Amino acid sequence: MRKAPGFSRGFFYAPLFCQQDLQPTVPFATLPLPAKQITYGKIHMKDSTRFHYKDVKLVSQETCFQGYFRMDRLTVRHPTFEGGLSDDIRREVFVRGNAVACLPYDPVSDKVVLIEQFRAGAYANGREDCWLIEPVAGIIEPGETPEEVAIRESLEEANCEILDLVEAGRHLTSPGAMDEEVVLFIGRCDADKVNGIHGLDEEGEDIRAFSIDFQSALDAAMHGKISNILTVTTLYWLALNRDDLRLQWERPK
Repeated sequence: MRKAPGFSRGFFYAPLFCQQDLQPTVPFATLPLPAKQITYGKIHMKDSTRFHYKDVKLVSQETCFQGYFRMDRLTVRHPTFEGGLSDDIRREVFVRGNAVACLPYDPVSDKVVLIEQFRAGAYANGREDCWLIEPVAGIIEPGETPEEVAIRESLEEANCEILDLVEAGRHLTSPGAMDEEVVLFIGRCDADKVNGIHGLDEEGEDIRAFSIDFQSALDAAMHGKISNILTVTTLYWLALNRDDLRLQWERPK
């Protein structure tokens, strides 16, 4: 796939990060509505066929692998654009469950909190940068709300206390292959208190947490130095809503 001009793939280690290595970026426009007033609804395309979940016929479902994660094999039939039903379609689906990603943000210092950790998927892809820069994230366990997961994971992965939350969207990360939907949040925090190595020993986590000024993080995302799509998406959302959040959240100086 051809890369956009000026974008390159590379490492992003916060303590060694040099802002002068990046070209200036064009400032983002600010959305006219305050962040908490933004609603996410269905977008109906003109001439939409309006197929729904209930229109799909599940012929069979079986678990073909159960390890740290689970793989199911689905056989389905669905309506076609030309009318009628498709033949049986067999697909393996990575059953991961729904998750949360939270980008902690300090409106006073204008810093974000990010984490760095090894990712087996990036390694399997052959990427040199298989230690990824990410927001805190975790799976929604039975009985938990997305907000509870954002608060819990921020403490576990970054020792970061979340003081307030704004939802920044709900997205399917790879719908051609897995069932995961991720709820995104921006969380108000005190970024100056965040640093060190964190994570749960029983889950083999080795996570470095750090804070960095927002513009440097956004520049890194714009120039391809951050490859995790959840990090990029939350940074872009924050770029569009940052002024409003600072008005809502700024602590007394």
